[in-house]
Amino acid sequence: MIELEGITKVYDMGGEELRALDGVTLTVKGGEWLAIMGPSGCGKSTLLNIIGCLDTPTSGSYRLDGRPVDGLDDAELAAVRNRSIGYVFQSFNLLPRTAAIRQVMLPLQYRRNGTKLPGAEQEARARAALEWVGLADRADHDPSRLSGGQRQRVAIARALVNEPSILVADEPTGNLDSRSGADILRLLEVLHKERRMTILVVTHDDEIAKHAGRIIRMRDGRIVSEGN
Repeated sequence: MIELEGITKVYDMGGEELRALDGVTLTVKGGEWLAIMGPSGCGKSTLLNIIGCLDTPTSGSYRLDGRPVDGLDDAELAAVRNRSIGYVFQSFNLLPRTAAIRQVMLPLQYRRNGTKLPGAEQEARARAALEWVGLADRADHDPSRLSGGQRQRVAIARALVNEPSILVADEPTGNLDSRSGADILRLLEVLHKERRMTILVVTHDDEIAKHAGRIIRMRDGRIVSEGN
């Protein structure tokens, strides 16, 4: 499903180059759960952003479902992301003073005109997604009235509402207490076992890593080890 070959990402830091990724080659099969681990600054989040079509590589090739992704412009990347990839952030990335139902509807509203759903169907899908994460009774609550775990569940509902084939998550339990983190882990397990969703998670959480089918470890922008 995901094929990266020789992916390099270089940032210009005021005349100095920062090489965030250095020739990363990686293949992820459909339905696989992959954990990406390593010390801070090793390139984990940069790799996830490229896979999630939030960033583009400086060089190398990226194919998603057999189709080249590198070289697409921002609008084309947004279309791929909206269609195929759900993204969950450590910091939730929810809009303030916006009800949970409206947060979850956002990806549906950004669909291209040819696939945009009527408003009533958008709301029905969003409510179904909130019900799946156990927040049907919080649909009208804005983030200030939700706990950290509830905010992350809203973010997961938003990531799933377009029924993507891939879920990418950057430290999804990093800002949560142990109980809320365990709730998020259970949701990921259900997505993997029952929906056979492809999951890629950047994490420092050993509990999440234990449930992954494969773990890669990174250092200095490179994959240094890989195993079950």
